[in-house]
Amino acid sequence: MKILDGKATADQIKLEIAAEVEKMTAQGKKRPHLAAILVGDDGASQTYVGHKEKACAQVGFKSTLLRLPADTSEEFLLSEIAKINADPDIDGLIVQLPLPKHINEQRVIETIDPAKDVDGFHPVNVGKMVLGLPSFVSATPWGILELMERYGIETSGKHCVIIGRSNIVGRPLANLLSQKSKPGDCTVTICHSRTKDLKEYTLKADIIIAALGVPEFLKGDMVPEGAVVIDVGITRVKADTKTGFRLAGDVQFSEVSPKCSYITPVPGGVGPMTIIALLRNTLKAAAL
Repeated sequence: MKILDGKATADQIKLEIAAEVEKMTAQGKKRPHLAAILVGDDGASQTYVGHKEKACAQVGFKSTLLRLPADTSEEFLLSEIAKINADPDIDGLIVQLPLPKHINEQRVIETIDPAKDVDGFHPVNVGKMVLGLPSFVSATPWGILELMERYGIETSGKHCVIIGRSNIVGRPLANLLSQKSKPGDCTVTICHSRTKDLKEYTLKADIIIAALGVPEFLKGDMVPEGAVVIDVGITRVKADTKTGFRLAGDVQFSEVSPKCSYITPVPGGVGPMTIIALLRNTLKAAAL
């Protein structure tokens, strides 16, 4: 069993991106600039945005963070997005999700200029991705594919079972893995909370991607010998620790890992790669 180390891989890619930025600025080009909007004071969102700011500094990007109170109106948020859309110095824009309940997330996503949509959520980018056209691919799917490619995991002709059908992970990942590409050329099965006899599908898989959001859902008896297992989940669960909780993935690691050829840990697996995807997309946007 080998660990797919997302943190080490992310650190390596940061060095590669930093070298690209150095090259750009040496040629007289401007530094890539990523802007983020954070509405409210959700702790997890603040932590995540903080990681993004730190990553921007590490690779030589400019970054701007606009903090708005939780009672910000939808119209005001849309007006701020419009200002950033029109700012030629800003290459990429993310609006941190989730948003307060009174704000329509889909309307917000569709207001972002597709050319600055480095989260890859705008319907234009999703549509281009489905058609196999150049686009900004959403962070988690890209991070998973990049991690698999860096570790030389063969996907062509393999059977991949994805547990979870969200528009952020499950659906785009299924499309990308089924495309004629590398990584890709997989036979993909999407399972979810309504799938009957899910274990029958996972036991026939070469690759299992757990993105259901249910802590330790995937047990040892659901995984065949030699499978590649990617754990996308990360949930705080109560534990006898100083903080009173621990981070758990969707995979019961102690049971599943002995049966795997490769597996991602939680934390330190898929998570660090998602921020790298935002940096990569921002670098790409700056070159447009």
